[in-house]
Amino acid sequence: MKLTPLDIRKQEFKRTMRGYDPVEIDTFLEMVAAEFEEVLKSQKDMRDRAIELEVQLKDYRQIEKTLQQTLLQAQETTGKTYEAARKEAELIVREAEAKATSSLTQAQSDLASLKREIDELGMRKASLIQQLRVILSAELDLLKTLELGTARGLVEPSTAGTGKAAIDLDSVARTLNYDGPTETH
Repeated sequence: MKLTPLDIRKQEFKRTMRGYDPVEIDTFLEMVAAEFEEVLKSQKDMRDRAIELEVQLKDYRQIEKTLQQTLLQAQETTGKTYEAARKEAELIVREAEAKATSSLTQAQSDLASLKREIDELGMRKASLIQQLRVILSAELDLLKTLELGTARGLVEPSTAGTGKAAIDLDSVARTLNYDGPTETH
């Protein structure tokens, strides 16, 4: 049977002649009942506090679990982001290398083309100079012939020639001695 403070207060004992003092017993029972009431109240408070702490503990465990999951997700996301950034960086480097290789190949091709053009222009210049030398030599020979013919009175200088336009010999000579601007590399 469960004893309550009220049970203690209502408890009555048989009266005997030589028994204990009833006032002293009542006072003691009142003290015991009050103390028992305090113990029960304290026990109830502790039980309530234990329930409250269990609820908080359950909440904290749930929060801890959520934090662990969040941390794992953050780690996974960080890893995925790092990997994606690494792959993108590799792609950018490969594209840059490809562009650099392409640019270098194009530059080498352009250089080769320019060298061929320079060689062709040099050959054309040499050919033109040679042709002009031949023409000038022929014209000088013709001029000598005409001078000799004029001196003998055979040919009129104004009607003789090769059938080509008259050439200013000084101008041609200056042109032959002038090679044009030189390029420095």
